[in-house]
Amino acid sequence: MDTFTRTESFQTFWPIDEGREKDLYFYLQAIEEYLPDNRVRVAGHGEMLMLGSYSYLGLNGHPAINRAAHKAIDKYGTGTHGVRLLSGTLALHRQLEARIATFVQTESACTFSSGYLANVATIACIIGRHDTVICDKLDHASIIDGCRLSQARFVRFNHNDMQDLEKCLSNPDLTGRKLVVVDAVFSMDGDIIDLPLVSKICRAYGAWLMVDESHSIGVLGRTGHGIQEHFGLGSDSIDIKMGSLGKTIPSVGGYIAGTQGLCRFVSHESRAFIYSASLPPPAAAAALEAINIMESEPERVTRLHDNISYFATQLNCVGLPFLKSATAIFPIICGDNWRAWEMARYCQRQGVYVQAIPHPVVPKGLARLRAVTTASHQKQDLDFSISVLADAAQDIGMVSETNNRP
Repeated sequence: MDTFTRTESFQTFWPIDEGREKDLYFYLQAIEEYLPDNRVRVAGHGEMLMLGSYSYLGLNGHPAINRAAHKAIDKYGTGTHGVRLLSGTLALHRQLEARIATFVQTESACTFSSGYLANVATIACIIGRHDTVICDKLDHASIIDGCRLSQARFVRFNHNDMQDLEKCLSNPDLTGRKLVVVDAVFSMDGDIIDLPLVSKICRAYGAWLMVDESHSIGVLGRTGHGIQEHFGLGSDSIDIKMGSLGKTIPSVGGYIAGTQGLCRFVSHESRAFIYSASLPPPAAAAALEAINIMESEPERVTRLHDNISYFATQLNCVGLPFLKSATAIFPIICGDNWRAWEMARYCQRQGVYVQAIPHPVVPKGLARLRAVTTASHQKQDLDFSISVLADAAQDIGMVSETNNRP
């Protein structure tokens, strides 16, 4: 029997066929065009208001970033001549890495072709079977995969529970080097790690600290420089910084940043770095220009913070159940998966692009819509979104009534 031709050999937890039959499957939708004012044109739906974007500062499509990408294509073409270690390193890659290091206040930085690879490669490279890695239970999947691939002893502490973290680190049975890995902002809940305490505990127990800032760069801090600025901590409070080039920074890829020794080691020992393609020239140029714009247009961060506050206030006004968030991510709790998909369907039919996040991506009973605000949303956009979300909740019987509408 050729198992690769049998559909039942590849069943997933996603009820894809049933969802499509009930018009409740909205994943992998084709966006045909990015339009001005945070709109998108979606196949089968037409123009929609985007409420699920990672472009937190609204930089995707920025004219200067587009020009930088076009200029890189004219100079370098669309690709490179190989992997970074051999013939694939461009002057542009070195410029980007130096700019990242300056932005995040480290000695050096190293870029990867995806954020996922940056986490997996770094964790699996710097610790091994005789070491211990400890992470928050809600850390991103790429962190979990890196921990498993490292073959180190893998320990998880309760979400944002500093007492539990200290309990884990104080275990006398831990061996070798100790690495603690946390998200700065947790992508499904939108909450922030208690970095001051995490850093203090790691220092007390001689553990390295690695922080994933994929959802905090451009979002946290008065000027969007991330979690250290948010808490007013020095640059030495984190040993290894990881970030994405595909969220606030509208490109693709990821990076790690730290000491020169760390980056030199990873770039010569990490299999994922050595054997992966280089960042394409337009992607590297776009990322470089985006960082420059983030610092030259700080008003974008101010607008984002204003929109975050406004959206939270309006959600409270209409009585929607959401996880309280100090970031741009607003998880609106629906309960079971089918209710989340029904609520997503209502919103999409009304022209609001928002996606459902089901179990087991999130804990059972906490399926949700993940609404995301950006700096490019106007107040009327947020008001319209709140109105549609409130109507959707009533339509599926999630709430019996709402309070004052925005």
